[in-house]
Amino acid sequence: MRLLPLFLMVTLAASGCGIVESKKIDYKSSNKLPTLEIPPDLVAPTADNRYAIPDTEGSGTATLSTYSAERKAAPSGTPSLLPAQDKARIERAGTQRWLVVQATPQQVWPVIKDFWQENGFIVNLESPETGVIETDWAENRAKIPQDVIRRTLGKVLDGLYSTAERDKFRTRIEAGSGGTEIYLSHRGMMEVYATEGKDKTVWQPRPADPELEAEMLRRLMLRFGVEENRAQTLLTAKQTPDQARVIRDAGGSLLEMDEGFDRAWRRVGLALDRVGFAVEDRDRSKGTYFVRYIDPDADNASKRDEGMFAKLAFWRSKKDQASPQLQIVVDEAGEGKSRVRVAGGEGRAADAATQNRIINLLHKELK
Repeated sequence: MRLLPLFLMVTLAASGCGIVESKKIDYKSSNKLPTLEIPPDLVAPTADNRYAIPDTEGSGTATLSTYSAERKAAPSGTPSLLPAQDKARIERAGTQRWLVVQATPQQVWPVIKDFWQENGFIVNLESPETGVIETDWAENRAKIPQDVIRRTLGKVLDGLYSTAERDKFRTRIEAGSGGTEIYLSHRGMMEVYATEGKDKTVWQPRPADPELEAEMLRRLMLRFGVEENRAQTLLTAKQTPDQARVIRDAGGSLLEMDEGFDRAWRRVGLALDRVGFAVEDRDRSKGTYFVRYIDPDADNASKRDEGMFAKLAFWRSKKDQASPQLQIVVDEAGEGKSRVRVAGGEGRAADAATQNRIINLLHKELK
């Protein structure tokens, strides 16, 4: 009889061996799901309710199955989400990749929100004027070791288990000549010990994860109907040669890109997302992004001295900590080239140190 507990433990361990391998991404946001609405300036009001958000009855989640079931009987006065003749493709320049979908931004917007919800995220920011959908911070639960104790007690006390990493994603939607372009960028934080005695921890930024971005792009392609083998092939296409270089003079730095204005404008927008800038506004006619740098400490205010459960609320923001507004200006330079420069909040020249720092950050993303 004494062998029975041991047998059960071995069985449990064996049954869970493949959990991490087969489920490498399992995100869980830490806030309750807010009520989501389609931005009025992206989707014109219609009589149908295809985009109505299902009643979650306080559960904090909205699933595709529930969403589909609740709208199954409702007649639609508009065409289906994506044209049947085409789906999506990947385009790339330098180290950047983005998705091009044969649909309008109005059609793509609700799909993107639904995609993040299905993958365990809360949509924390919706900005129709800048085409941005941003998730809240979430942890990848698949990184939690699946030992016997975890598998036995995890369902009961799941909140006691946590990883030392958090991720968030920003999706930028742009209307292009060949369809709607979807740019996806990742930001990460990691918890580290702040003292030699390991009695206090702080959260600090960790580099963007290109592999994680690629995996999310792959999943997004599947969401738009691309076959899995095709999606993987598109993602592994060969990287293009460098297409940007830094030009320095006594007044500071600027970036020259081997691309026309349209492509350069979109790629600069993605680069700003990846290096941690919040795009507050933009004026495409003047080639200007109005941005502020996101202070990770302010974006993820975390007080490690409030006890074990306090760290689960590290994502609370300190909105009173704001950096100066800057302008990132994209200029047409002729012969298929563009130039990117940095200006102060009112268009005046930024100091040389600020120019050099930001141009170097953008160059790493755009080369």
